[in-house]
Amino acid sequence: MGQPGDRQEPNASGGVLKHGGGVWLRAAGGVEGMCTHLGPVKPELETAHEGLLAGTGGLTAMAELGAVRESWTRRFEAARGECRALAGKLRAVARIQGGTDETVRSALASVSPEPEPEPSPSPSGRDEAR
Repeated sequence: MGQPGDRQEPNASGGVLKHGGGVWLRAAGGVEGMCTHLGPVKPELETAHEGLLAGTGGLTAMAELGAVRESWTRRFEAARGECRALAGKLRAVARIQGGTDETVRSALASVSPEPEPEPSPSPSGRDEAR
């Protein structure tokens, strides 16, 4: 079954050429969803660590925990950036593919054999091509 944005075109051999951007657009939506899902991670991490360092004196483990938290925050932000970039690239593939499909369709139409013209009737009404 086709996806939104997919098309089916008959080809010269009578078969059907299936193509479209549906799969690319679904993938773009998936990575955008991942980006959205990662959005609240940084504030949640900050909330979870509030007050954790207070009153611990100079415990080395707490300093290490802060470094780990900062590292994870950078990783989540990097992942969100990659998701945003990837979603744009996937949508571009769907657009480019659609443009390529149109170019190929036009090129094939220009080399398709013209239908043979029907013979014109003779003025006498009889078929003179016997």
